[in-house]
Amino acid sequence: MEEKSAFDTFELNLPPAILGFLKETSTWTYILSIIGFIGIGLMILAGIIFSITMGGMLGGNPYESLGIDMSYFGMIYILLGLIYFLPVMYLFNFSRKMKRALSLNTNEDLTAAFSNLKSHYKFLGVFTIVIISLYVLIVVIAMISATM
Repeated sequence: MEEKSAFDTFELNLPPAILGFLKETSTWTYILSIIGFIGIGLMILAGIIFSITMGGMLGGNPYESLGIDMSYFGMIYILLGLIYFLPVMYLFNFSRKMKRALSLNTNEDLTAAFSNLKSHYKFLGVFTIVIISLYVLIVVIAMISATM
């Protein structure tokens, strides 16, 4: 008979307090991800409505001299909704996998849960760096154009 190593038979061996914290965290992340999906849906819907209605805006387009169509602003909402889909999906997957790991006591699901949580925070971190960089670039361009 073949003996299994300690690593092959390893199961979740976490203190009850940590298991409780993880269960509560997975519940809250599930709620937040559902709210996130609803928000994304509303953003995309608002972007579509904005794009359609602003094309026929009364009083003309105030940005016509710049060559900007008002429907582009609706497209920005749609784009932001699509960008935000990934971190919300990672958060949703974290909560699902964590609940499964805690109920079935499996390391594979626990690893997948934390992998999704890592991806969620990595995405938000990179996105935050990109947005801050854009803000800095806008301020620098504004300062340079103000001196001209």
